[in-house]
Amino acid sequence: MKVSQRAQSIAPFLAMEFGKHAAELEAAGHRVIKLNLGEPDFGAPPAVLTALQDAAAQAALPYTGALGLPALREAIAGFYQSMHGVHVAPERIVVTAGASAALLLVTAALVDPGDEVLVGDPSYPCNRQFLSGFGANVRLVPTDAASRFQLDLGAVQRHWSARTQGLMLATPSNPTGTSVPASELAAICDWAKRHDAWRIIDEIYLNLSDADAQGHPAQTVLAIDPDAIVINSFSKYFGMTGWRLGWAVVPEVMVPVMERLAQNYFICASTPAQLAALACFTPESLAVCEARRAEFAARRALVLQGLAHAGLSVPVQPDGAFYVYIDVSHTGLDSMQFCQRALQEAHVALTPGHDFGPSSGGAHVRLSYAASREDLQEGLARLASFVRKLTDQP
Repeated sequence: MKVSQRAQSIAPFLAMEFGKHAAELEAAGHRVIKLNLGEPDFGAPPAVLTALQDAAAQAALPYTGALGLPALREAIAGFYQSMHGVHVAPERIVVTAGASAALLLVTAALVDPGDEVLVGDPSYPCNRQFLSGFGANVRLVPTDAASRFQLDLGAVQRHWSARTQGLMLATPSNPTGTSVPASELAAICDWAKRHDAWRIIDEIYLNLSDADAQGHPAQTVLAIDPDAIVINSFSKYFGMTGWRLGWAVVPEVMVPVMERLAQNYFICASTPAQLAALACFTPESLAVCEARRAEFAARRALVLQGLAHAGLSVPVQPDGAFYVYIDVSHTGLDSMQFCQRALQEAHVALTPGHDFGPSSGGAHVRLSYAASREDLQEGLARLASFVRKLTDQP
């Protein structure tokens, strides 16, 4: 059987690969501390679980419209108004089968073969794969600690070419947990807009960000660039990873395009998941999610302290998401070797930086602190012992 060049060119997603190896060790009787996946341990808010039970009791659960339940699109629009003070017309919101489906639809809508797209390095690998899968020439832009491992205007300008059709960035970022400052994001978007290029902004972790000095929530790009294309999800802030429900906010002109693509690619997102997700936006559920955001901040402090005790450096402290990007270069191992040995010898699953790009991936590993405090404390203790053995070796 002939396999497509597209399929052959896709590298494994190492976070999932290490999860597979961790499961094998668990099956052999070992307790593995899994800090490799960005999967909150809380699950959905209680009211959402109750709403799912109510939805499951219905005799019929027909397809929704390809753009999603009107009530859910309105609820998401209300979330932008109440949380961020930004008006978004419900008609511009497309409900999808997870943020991955949103990215697929947006990429299918925008990318022609040969289009150049700027993406920061490091960045979430699946985002690049969507672009490449539709024929884009993905130009990875190296970043470093000085720019918080994020694109800045200078880097965008240096790497821009006559072939550049758009850019994609995530703020906060996976794998670093760092955000692009609002002023820098505005400058980047303005540059792209003046060059008639589209902007895809991944805001999946936006509502897990730290509040500003005045206690206000982190700002959505829609407050500074209403025509930007935003990707978001119920997976992280709402803790609903396996529900496979997300959304995109697109310019009005893109809505019919997205509808046609969704009709053909997915028909619609899961009807029971959409019905249950309406309960995400009640005051009760939002209070639960805000308490969890505070808990993630406490876990971050625990992790940063534990990593410092273990002698592992975090060049840039995260201000959102639930990841830290750890420099392991002083151990004498590259990130793949470090993660392989940490899993086999310490039974701690991490993700090699190779997943996220070549510029810094060989020297960094990603740790997810979406796990419980108990697992984090145990994992950090194991890592400290593992690193001591590494650095004590002649």
